[in-house]
Amino acid sequence: MSTDGADGVPGLDPVRLRIDLAYDGTEFSGWARQPGLRTVQGTLEAALTTVLRLAEPAQLTVAGRTDAGVHARGQVAHVDIPADRWTMDGRQLVRRLSGTLPRDVRVREVSAAPAGFDARFAAEWRRYAYRVSDAPGGVDPLRRAHVVWHDRPLDVDVMNEAAGLLLGDHDFAAYCKRREGASTVRCLKEFHWVRETPGEADAGPGFTPLVIAAVRADAFCHNMVRSLVGAMMAVGSGRRPVRWPAEVLARGVRDSAVHVAPAHGLVLEEVAYPSDERLAERAARAKRPRLDVV
Repeated sequence: MSTDGADGVPGLDPVRLRIDLAYDGTEFSGWARQPGLRTVQGTLEAALTTVLRLAEPAQLTVAGRTDAGVHARGQVAHVDIPADRWTMDGRQLVRRLSGTLPRDVRVREVSAAPAGFDARFAAEWRRYAYRVSDAPGGVDPLRRAHVVWHDRPLDVDVMNEAAGLLLGDHDFAAYCKRREGASTVRCLKEFHWVRETPGEADAGPGFTPLVIAAVRADAFCHNMVRSLVGAMMAVGSGRRPVRWPAEVLARGVRDSAVHVAPAHGLVLEEVAYPSDERLAERAARAKRPRLDVV
């Protein structure tokens, strides 16, 4: 049904744009707009409002609201704009935004979204990576903004054994910072650690391999990834037994022994969506209240 937008042409439906972007979270106070603070959302909304010459500020919806200091390589957002403002193709808008945005935010692609697309609710899963160095001398100074140093050697095999016990549908209340009225039930689809091996470009004497976690779920609650990583590092360094993270999960309450890992090691790598025909169905299902998992 057509609507009359306050700053658009009467009778024309707004256009929903999908925006794929990346950012270095070091100097941002997280994704979400906050008065008086530099945030990714506020920065990108201001750029879109300027470049598209919108009468009202742009309002973005994002796939995953990252915390202060967390980075993204594969973030996805959408914005609805009046149809008469969509006067350039996506490549032109990307170029225009590149000249307006600061260097720690880059828009990689803009496109008219298919019917039913919702950056948040239509997503099937999100995948994060967490990068750790357990090198005795600390993190390579050229990677220090995106890698966390752990002061003890990490046993990747033991960490993978512990991580495997957490896969599937669970109430992750023990690994989340609760928000009023929000469910903590999630489906953890992948949680796996690897020790990096050098490629040809990294094979010099200064190369120090990282320990990298891939964490994928339908969605994540607040602090979930960093709490899971903190528990795994306790196991990998020998401070806790293999079954301890699963026991914490089963108790369903926060454990003070689970340390939330630092933000700067975390990167949102990818958000996946279903086929265009299933977008609306997926979004409707995601908006329904989650059932508790026993």
